[in-house]
Amino acid sequence: MPDAPSRLMIQKDVDVTIIEFIDRNILDEANIQQIGEEITKIIESAGLPKLVISFENVDHLSSAALGTLITINNEVRKKNGQLRLANINKQIFEVFTITKLDKLFQIDKTTADATKKLSS
Repeated sequence: MPDAPSRLMIQKDVDVTIIEFIDRNILDEANIQQIGEEITKIIESAGLPKLVISFENVDHLSSAALGTLITINNEVRKKNGQLRLANINKQIFEVFTITKLDKLFQIDKTTADATKKLSS
């Protein structure tokens, strides 16, 4: 079975990996699983993972996607790395607040802010 096309855009900024989603709606279970696997590979291949996940293009996020984010956060912490989230719109940020995930994740307004904090 051929590999599915990536659901992510990935770029490196010195020692920080910046991850953006291709999809506006992260709702499909298969896509969420694929995203989780792709990010896990990035974490596993990094000595000390420093990730910024940008939600700039994202309008909707399912609870399964939130669960995957928690798993990713745990994987990063196991390797003593850092994860920051950025560019979360008001509607999605409200979900983070209601679920208290805004306390679990480090959230920045922009990708540039998050990258700067991880680079320093």
